[in-house]
Amino acid sequence: MSLVLRARRLLSEQGWLDDHQLRIEDGAIIAIEPIPAGVTVRDAELLCPAYIDIHVHGGAGVDVMDDAPQTLDTLAMHKAREGVGAWCPTTVTAPLDTIHAALKRIAERRQRGGPGAQILGSYLEGPYFTPQNKGAHPPEWFRELDIAELDALIALAQGSLRVVALAPEKPGALPAIKHLKQRSVRVMLGHSAATWAQTVAAFDAGADGLVHCFNGMTGLHHREPGMVGAGLTDNRARLELIADGHHVHPAAMQLCAHCAGERIVLITDAMRAAGMPDGHYDICGYAVEMRDGVVRTASGGLAGSTLSLDVAVRNMVQQVGVSPEEAIAMASLHPAKLLGVDDQLGSIRPGKRASLIALDSALHLQQTWVQGLAIPL
Repeated sequence: MSLVLRARRLLSEQGWLDDHQLRIEDGAIIAIEPIPAGVTVRDAELLCPAYIDIHVHGGAGVDVMDDAPQTLDTLAMHKAREGVGAWCPTTVTAPLDTIHAALKRIAERRQRGGPGAQILGSYLEGPYFTPQNKGAHPPEWFRELDIAELDALIALAQGSLRVVALAPEKPGALPAIKHLKQRSVRVMLGHSAATWAQTVAAFDAGADGLVHCFNGMTGLHHREPGMVGAGLTDNRARLELIADGHHVHPAAMQLCAHCAGERIVLITDAMRAAGMPDGHYDICGYAVEMRDGVVRTASGGLAGSTLSLDVAVRNMVQQVGVSPEEAIAMASLHPAKLLGVDDQLGSIRPGKRASLIALDSALHLQQTWVQGLAIPL
């Protein structure tokens, strides 16, 4: 299938190009070229790479852990309608057989394909955490790290396990990190009481970054910089950031951007209430309540988010002061680099997949294309 998309401004790897068009064949970009003289129609005010949400639990009333046949299809369409072209369904701490079932469902859906945003693979968030910064994760299901168990998870996921999150102070964490990296699995650190030194040791072992930076970890202190301090100052670390203004204060988001702008990966950490009205929901088996779009446990703790990446991008521009192109890269090219898929996704370049979004001048989503196919919004 052939397609031409024309934009008033197009965000290329070299920056903004005025009045340019893309030629697309069979879902791939084959050319970027000036719009011919006399052609006045434009398909987009701003044509940009589609977003990539590497850390998402749910939305539209469903959760990745739900054992229902249409769950991942529903979520994939929900994400595409938010400007996401590719995503990683993310598990939560649960009994091991429940996690196994979720990984199998994700692997099967990734293999067969389907409507909406493309599934890149699974993100295992838990059960390898410690209780001090557990968030909404039930500590009774936390487990010790075991190489054979990790290999079983990788096998069960049929090569689709992209990321494992773990607490770096757990016994056996450093050998586990090295082993996972040898198996081409990314490792993110979080839900942990690790010190600065333990976190740096995990980066030395090959860990890739921090799970939702600032949340679920030891904070920055001038005598013990903690996990946050290690992540902000270590150029090897990529930092997931929930830029909703609730999980992280805008001033802390600004600090993160100053220290690690090129390393920020915007995520939603969205749960089933995303895109839904205020009310009562559940996460990790716990009852939670959403008020004014913010989800909290009975004790008042935050329990995932209802954020969308298009809102996160606008927040980074409006609340933090980064440029639109920088904020868009935090939600597209940076996650693609973290996952090692930047040869196919994350920016607009001939040879890459036509995973694209049209934005208006205020960065509001107008249209999503996944491999050249328009998604009805």
